[in-house]
Amino acid sequence: MNLDFTFYNPTKIHFGKNALNHLQQELSAYGKTVLLIYGKGSVKKSGLYDQITDILQKADKRVVELAGIKSNPTYAQLQEGAKLVREHHVDLILAVGGGSVIDCAKGISVSAYCKDDPWKRYWIDCEEVTNPIVPVASVLTMVGTGSEMNGGSVITNEAQMLKNGRVFGPDAYPKFSILNPVYTYTVPKYQMASGIFDTFSHLLEQYFSGQDDNTTDYVIEGILRSLIHSAEIAMQDPENYEARSNIMWCATIALNTITGVSKEQDWEVHMIEHQVGAYTDCAHGAGLAVISPAYYEYIYAYGIDKFVRFAQNVWGIPTDTMTKENAALTGIKKLKDFIEMLGLPSTLRALGVQEDMLPLIANSTIQGGGYKHMTAEDILQVLKACF
Repeated sequence: MNLDFTFYNPTKIHFGKNALNHLQQELSAYGKTVLLIYGKGSVKKSGLYDQITDILQKADKRVVELAGIKSNPTYAQLQEGAKLVREHHVDLILAVGGGSVIDCAKGISVSAYCKDDPWKRYWIDCEEVTNPIVPVASVLTMVGTGSEMNGGSVITNEAQMLKNGRVFGPDAYPKFSILNPVYTYTVPKYQMASGIFDTFSHLLEQYFSGQDDNTTDYVIEGILRSLIHSAEIAMQDPENYEARSNIMWCATIALNTITGVSKEQDWEVHMIEHQVGAYTDCAHGAGLAVISPAYYEYIYAYGIDKFVRFAQNVWGIPTDTMTKENAALTGIKKLKDFIEMLGLPSTLRALGVQEDMLPLIANSTIQGGGYKHMTAEDILQVLKACF
């Protein structure tokens, strides 16, 4: 553990089939007015909306609603929510949905009382939040982002064709999150697979990044193996509670900052996908699935020993008789096989990317990387490889 770190996560998790029973007690810690935000109506079809509004009524809360949050939440929706917070003096924002809804809730919470342009201050210049932050809580219905236990908020500015992520400090983390794996059963299989790979990618971004001999890497390898095992079961039996609960918890701990301690981190796959998403509005996990193999084939030689370890410890490949290059590439091939098993796309064309978009995506992607610092030309080569 070469790098100093401070770990602190203030989010309380209620997990399991009876987790919603804790909501009314949790609500008692907050004021009168709740902003209830959710997506495009699945929470109503499932009956969860009625359950939650009944609990809110019993808790004597005044409810303001913001519905229709997109799978890639927009800055316009964030601004709409911030306006509601100010107009109604909201005391708590309760996000019911997947990571997109929770991301939007956190964006609203830090932006509502910002006196300047929040987009520029927080998503472009990455300034510290100095204005009041409205508390956020969540009821999770789709897994993948880990947003239920972190400070991440990925927002798309449609006017600027930018999809930017910002990680805020613990004050912006959800105060509590309710995780019932049963709520994820209604998610379409493609979206379930997309969430699984989003989780997988979060772990890879922290794993392939440097500081390669520490406890955190062993933790990541264990979570990856658990995720692979449960994903194979869930793809065959989507209502297998044990598999879905394991996937849900893998997703939460994959990005609650515990898997990043004492690690340099990469995140270039996410940066590339964000701009693919800005141009296509594709499912985030599906975009990551397309980009990841091409990216790792492009950079593996710069961290080859770690890619050999990935083949050995995650996929169980006996590499003793292989060259390092062959072992590393075999591990990446297993990654491709996993993506195929999930039924996710393998080309940018399948996501709606057109060839003339490639330079635009490359030139607007935030540059970074782990083993290799990526330039716009490097990013363009990766995009061409998976087009």
